[in-house]
Amino acid sequence: MLTWDSTTKIFKADLFAPAFTALDNVSFGIPEGSMVGFLGANGAGKTTSLKIALDFIRPTSGRVVYGPQLGGSAANAFKNIGFLPERPYYYPHLKGREFIQFMGELSGMRRKTINEKITPQAKRFRLDHALDRELKTYSKGMLQRIGFLVTVLHEPKLIILDEPLSGLDPVGRKEMKDIMVEIHKEGRTVFFSSHIVSDVEEVCDRVIFLRHGKLIYDGPVLPLLQDNAKQVWKFTLPSGAVFEGINYLSKTALGSGLESYVVETHLKDQFVQEIVKRNISLIGLEQQKPHLEEIFYQTRNN
Repeated sequence: MLTWDSTTKIFKADLFAPAFTALDNVSFGIPEGSMVGFLGANGAGKTTSLKIALDFIRPTSGRVVYGPQLGGSAANAFKNIGFLPERPYYYPHLKGREFIQFMGELSGMRRKTINEKITPQAKRFRLDHALDRELKTYSKGMLQRIGFLVTVLHEPKLIILDEPLSGLDPVGRKEMKDIMVEIHKEGRTVFFSSHIVSDVEEVCDRVIFLRHGKLIYDGPVLPLLQDNAKQVWKFTLPSGAVFEGINYLSKTALGSGLESYVVETHLKDQFVQEIVKRNISLIGLEQQKPHLEEIFYQTRNN
């Protein structure tokens, strides 16, 4: 749907300053119908990638390819893209309703269509009570929601969000994630950058890692977690079991009469046999899997 093809961006402030490579021959794509998380530390090249895709800046080399779903060219694609920047500017003295009308008209919508959509969309984003208030009275979460509202108002096929969860409290993040998932289920493709790795793991089916301007990973979330799964298993058993002569990595009291044992993979079968031999009830058995956040920080620091 949208592809970065061998994209490089080099910045040079002046003749005597050293050049800075923000993107280094990066290639990745956003499949139609996907929910893709875009991860990387500050300076990794995320925002530069988005600016190139939106034609705010031009690449030093390489290109961005707009698929037929977006119209096949930049001129056609921008009609089918909704973008919410990390730090949007809101006219403080405009009322919510006026701001939505203004942004809808900028997107090429007719005033009648905009007015028909305002009430249902405002209810969806829990802003119907504040449409006739000036934006300067809105909280951070409300501004983020109205920004998201106008991003999707013209029903774009691709939604690009730059740090949409940044600065929100846990309740605000959940509300935004719920709306993102809901819109994705309606058939929209969603591509968003975030520093909150756990949120990406929770809602995305694909993830892209950038580090120092280079592509580290581009693919589904589940195989990434599976490939980095620890070679240990956790057994949950009733408290009081004794396993003399068997090496386990750790034992933890869980409360409610339960405890857990962490066992290396090559000892798993032996541990199961000992449980059966001792006629102990096996409450739970699972392979220990890392969180995406662990993988991200491990990758980032390598």
